[in-house]
Amino acid sequence: MTFSLELPEEVVTVRDWVHQFAAEVVRPAAAEWDEREETPWPLIQEAAKVGLYTPELFAEMSVEPSGLGMITVFEELFWGDAGIALSILGTGLAAAALAANGTPKQLGHWLPEMFGTPGDPHLAAFCSSEPGAGSDVGAVRTRARYEQATDEWVLDGTKTWATNGGIANVHIVVASVHPELGTRGQATFIIPPNTPGFSQGQKFKKHGIRASHTAEVVLENVRLPGNLILGGMEKFEQRIARAREGQRTSGQAAMATFERTRPAVGAMALGVARAAYEYALEYACQREQFGRPIGDFQGTGFKLADMKSRIDASRLLIWRAGWMMRNNKPFASAEGSMAKLFASETAVYVTDEAIQILGGNGYTRDYPVERMHRDAKIFTIFEGTSEIQRLVIARALTGLPLR
Repeated sequence: MTFSLELPEEVVTVRDWVHQFAAEVVRPAAAEWDEREETPWPLIQEAAKVGLYTPELFAEMSVEPSGLGMITVFEELFWGDAGIALSILGTGLAAAALAANGTPKQLGHWLPEMFGTPGDPHLAAFCSSEPGAGSDVGAVRTRARYEQATDEWVLDGTKTWATNGGIANVHIVVASVHPELGTRGQATFIIPPNTPGFSQGQKFKKHGIRASHTAEVVLENVRLPGNLILGGMEKFEQRIARAREGQRTSGQAAMATFERTRPAVGAMALGVARAAYEYALEYACQREQFGRPIGDFQGTGFKLADMKSRIDASRLLIWRAGWMMRNNKPFASAEGSMAKLFASETAVYVTDEAIQILGGNGYTRDYPVERMHRDAKIFTIFEGTSEIQRLVIARALTGLPLR
C-alpha cells in the first residue's frame, strides 16, 4: 500500500469515536483515579460495553491496511488520560506477544480470554522485566524446565513492573530455558487464570500513570501443560537447534514484542504531549498579564511553536513506523525505536513547557498539566529506555556492537 498522510475513512471514523469517549468518559474521571491509585474497573467496563475494549477492535485495527488504525486509537485515548488509557489498553502488550509468537490455535483460544466479555471484561499482562533484568533482557533469571514424563513445564522466578500483573486473567511470561544461550535460550509461556504457584507480589506506588496497576508477580513451582509454550514446542526446539549451531534465529519473544509495540508506545506519548499542548495554548490565549494575553509575548509564543513542531514531527515518525510494520518493511534504521524515542522525549519536553506557561497554576493539581507531566516521564523508561533506543538505533546505523 502507498504511504499517505490522509487517513482512510474507516480510521477517521474510529479515531473520532475514541476521541469522543476520551473526552466524555475518560477526562472527567482522570483526576479522581489518579488520586485513588486504583484500577478504574468502571471505565474498563464502560469501554467494553461500547466496543472499545474488545479483541475484535484490536484485530481489525491491527490488520487495517494503512497501519495507522491502532496508532490513532492509542493517541486519542491517551489524550484523555494516560493512567486510565493504560488500564484499558495495557492488555494490548500481552495480545501483541500472543499475535507475534503464538500459534493460530493459541491465538484463537487465548485472545478472547485476555479480554473477557462486555459484561465481564478481563485483563492480560506481559511479564518480562525482573528485579535484576530490565534493559538487560539477557539477564532473565526466571527459569523454565520441561518434564517429559508429564509433558509439563515448571517455572520459578519473580517478574516486576508488570502492567496488570497479578490482577490479569492471562499472563504472558518470559523465562529462560537454556541460560547458556542468553536471549536465544528464552521462551514465552501462557499462564492461565488461577494457576497454582502463581501470585501477585508487591504493588508499586508510582510517580505517574497511577490509575494503571503495576506489580510484581511470583512463580513458585508453577506447572503448565506442554502446549502453553508460545509458538509451540516444535518451533522452540528448532530455534534452539539453530542457536546451538551458531545460526541467526528469528529473535527472542520479549524483544520481538517490544519492537512491534514501539510505534504504539510513541503514540501513547504523543497523546499526552498533545493534550498538554492544547491546554497550554488555550491558557496562553486567555491568561492576561501586563494588559494582554501571555500568548502575545514572544517568550510564550516561541514555546508553543516548539511544542507543536515536535508533536507533529513525532506523529510523522510514528506514522512512518506504523506503515512500515503493516507493510512488512524492515526497520533497517530502527525506525520503530526512532518513533518511540522522539515521541517519549517530546512528551516530557512539552508537558514541562506546559507547566512553565501556566506558571504557579501549572504546578498545582488544580490544573491537569501537573498530572500530564508526571505521566509523561514513564514513556522514556518502559518498553526500552531512551538510552536503549539510542543504542538500538546506533547499532542499526553502524552495524557495530556498540557497548
